[in-house]
Amino acid sequence: MAYRFSSDVYRNRLDRARALTADAGLDAIVVSTGPDLRYLTGSRADTFERLTALVIPASAPARLVVARLELASVRDSALDDLDVEISAWVDGEDPYGLALTGLPADASLAVCDTMPALHVVPFADHTGSTPVLATDVLRELRMIKDDSEIDSLRQAGAAIDRVHARMGEWLRPGRTEREVADDIRAAILAEGHTEAAFIIVGSGPHGADPHHEFSDRVIERDDVVVIDIGGPVEPGYNSDSTRTYCFTAPPADIADAYAALQRAQQAAVESVRPGVTAESVDAAARDLLRADGLADRFIHRTGHGIGLSVHEEPYIVAGNDITLRPGMAFSIEPGVYVDGRWGARIEDIVVVTEDGCEPLNTRPHDLVVL
Repeated sequence: MAYRFSSDVYRNRLDRARALTADAGLDAIVVSTGPDLRYLTGSRADTFERLTALVIPASAPARLVVARLELASVRDSALDDLDVEISAWVDGEDPYGLALTGLPADASLAVCDTMPALHVVPFADHTGSTPVLATDVLRELRMIKDDSEIDSLRQAGAAIDRVHARMGEWLRPGRTEREVADDIRAAILAEGHTEAAFIIVGSGPHGADPHHEFSDRVIERDDVVVIDIGGPVEPGYNSDSTRTYCFTAPPADIADAYAALQRAQQAAVESVRPGVTAESVDAAARDLLRADGLADRFIHRTGHGIGLSVHEEPYIVAGNDITLRPGMAFSIEPGVYVDGRWGARIEDIVVVTEDGCEPLNTRPHDLVVL
């Protein structure tokens, strides 16, 4: 089987989703293929123009609607062991009406964030109202990781740490960012990831672009290089870690700014504990960088949740007053970016514990001189 967790785990998740649907005053939530469906059933099915969706009514068993020619794609999951009716349809039939069987004609629906408009609009046409997003229901489920999920994230974190530990094998002056990225990709796969979900090799001025990927730029000896890498490890939980490298001792302005970045990242990690808000963790990093005159060099949020998706709730950003709870997992990744010159970022994944947090990445935070 492709899914690792027991059917009892998925059954519990479906039961909680049903209860949260009722609490939200909805008739049903509708989950299309993607990480939400994988979380609830273990299914890795893809969807195209034909509807595949799990309907979870507030007061009835769930139903999976799937095109008959794609039926095999949902069998490699926990669905056969769950109280889920599988309703197959063929071209020419109305899958949206089938999905809504047993619900009121004007059913109040919530759909997952990733459902294409191609499917949202027909559901609206059938019920006479636009569905709302199921964010609050699904966020509450996925945001708190259980022990098995945390163990999966821990394994993913250790795997990406092993890749960073080998960076000196590939990262050197005279090579292009693309050549280095190709070697990193092979190592990510060799360390047990099913894919390299993202690879950032930001050398010199490219390091000042947080979402630069890689290019044919030749890496130079005086470059500072940002390496941000990660991807899923079975059963699909992601790694994500950033370290910053150089080849010679940096000039004083870079060394001083990087030291401030280290202090900011450490302060944010140390601020994590149950009961504090997500925005307070962001402030812990941002306030220190502001005190060092680097506020305008930190241009993104401090972190993002991680699990079956690389980016998910909770987001560690100003304005997010959600209270941290044990089991939440997210990145702590402040950065400093100087346009046209250089950039740096330090990123660890942490999990909130009963009295603080557990970092899942353990590579040194120093500016690594290769």
